[in-house]
Amino acid sequence: MIKLNILDMSGFLQIVNRCSGEVRAVFPDGEWRDLNKSYAAQKVLWDQFRENRGSLCLKLDFQKPEDYISIVYYYISGI
Repeated sequence: MIKLNILDMSGFLQIVNRCSGEVRAVFPDGEWRDLNKSYAAQKVLWDQFRENRGSLCLKLDFQKPEDYISIVYYYISGI
């Protein structure tokens, strides 16, 4: 599990949708939900991102290690 502060939601979700396994996030109700190609869950994140004026702190868990590496690489390359 990792915790990230997302500043580019569009880029982040593009990477998530390229993942081969589940990319789960904790939602406000405390439940873990898969984000990978789950556009309803992604809409909830977009709404939170806008409410927070362009940033969103997420706790993420990955089914496959290669997906974890993809997200971390995206995150560190954008900073």
